[in-house]
Amino acid sequence: MTDKLEHGEDCTCGCQDSKDEDMKITLEFEDDEKVVVEPLFVFNLDGKDYIALVPEDEESDDVYLYIYHDLADEEFEFLDIEDDEEFDRVCKEFERIIEETEGTEE
Repeated sequence: MTDKLEHGEDCTCGCQDSKDEDMKITLEFEDDEKVVVEPLFVFNLDGKDYIALVPEDEESDDVYLYIYHDLADEEFEFLDIEDDEEFDRVCKEFERIIEETEGTEE
């Protein structure tokens, strides 16, 4: 999988300074399927950062979870979560954060 950063409609400068909600990322999978996603949030669990991405298609309930690494010069990378136990813990933490956030919005 590779990721490509695309800015939202409001960004015309080509820089990385757009708001997170305007950031678009194209995920390209091994079967050549492409999905345009937006970052939902980055969270830390057991000393690692993870990112939750949602498709820009508002009809989809899919969420993509990856290990997130900041690199030099405003670059980043996503790594697959290959360990099943780690993936289960990340999913549970994601669900806990969503439930906590929904509870504070009421």
